[in-house]
Amino acid sequence: MIRRIFGRLAWHAVTATVVVLGFAVSAAAQGMITGTVVDAKGQPVVGAKITIEQTDGVSRKFETKTDKKGEFIQIGLQSSSFKVTAESKEGAATANTRVSQRGPSNVKLVIGGGAGNDPTIAAKTAELRKAFDDGVALSREGKYDESVESFNKALALNPKCQDCFYNIGFAYAQKKDYPKAEENYKKALEVKPDYAEAYNGLANIYNAQRKFDLAAEASAKASQLSAAAPGALQGGNADALYNEGVILWNGGKIADAKAKFQAAIAANPNHAESHYQLGMALVNEGKLKEAGEEFNAYLKMAPEGPNAATAKALVAQLPK
Repeated sequence: MIRRIFGRLAWHAVTATVVVLGFAVSAAAQGMITGTVVDAKGQPVVGAKITIEQTDGVSRKFETKTDKKGEFIQIGLQSSSFKVTAESKEGAATANTRVSQRGPSNVKLVIGGGAGNDPTIAAKTAELRKAFDDGVALSREGKYDESVESFNKALALNPKCQDCFYNIGFAYAQKKDYPKAEENYKKALEVKPDYAEAYNGLANIYNAQRKFDLAAEASAKASQLSAAAPGALQGGNADALYNEGVILWNGGKIADAKAKFQAAIAANPNHAESHYQLGMALVNEGKLKEAGEEFNAYLKMAPEGPNAATAKALVAQLPK
């Protein structure tokens, strides 16, 4: 995910973890980084060495090269922060990005642009990066007021930082200040209209306020954008479909919710929470044997999952 500031300079944002209606991404899902390397004139750099290093959690390193179009791809990555470095005879460029299971993380690196040698730009970039990273760290610690302050410092340096607006929205959502959360998610969408995570954020706060029609609309938009993303991952689409199903369920539209859970399973058969919710929908329809099969599927995939105790209790009572 690339962000441009100060004209020529590129930097990347690490977003705070999003709580999306209580689901967990399937362990089978994998993320990817795709990217392009160009020179100062915008021409592709062929054969550049690409090094991708995980920067949080377990340290892992991957290496690849750019093709004839200056493009590269690395699959099989877990959700984490990564540093991406491109090297060629013209020089080197580095960027930071965050991989999630919703779709590829895209980066663009410019070699030989000269921005890295400009001390003024370098200082502003360092200040911006620190303010943003501080905001992420504070959010993860549950210090949401301090987190908002840090992201606002970053916005003072780059008013078009959509990830800053998004993370401010997330912080306010955790504080249950839904009007301010909505305001900032919408500001993120003004900067980046195809920002699927911002629509997911809106879906969450609308759902929490029982504004189920608005929640369903926002979730559907997030699903549409996730599915349309180049190289969109199977698991990410299942997550979006599951979210839609939860919102429809909360709105009392059980049949429509069931269809979404079925679609999520079709997109990713290992999406445990969709099996559990489909089981609940089948119980609601009186299809108890079929419901038991879904609960058993859930328990096989997530024996220690958040709904495991309920699923075990239901299986014990349902016909075999």
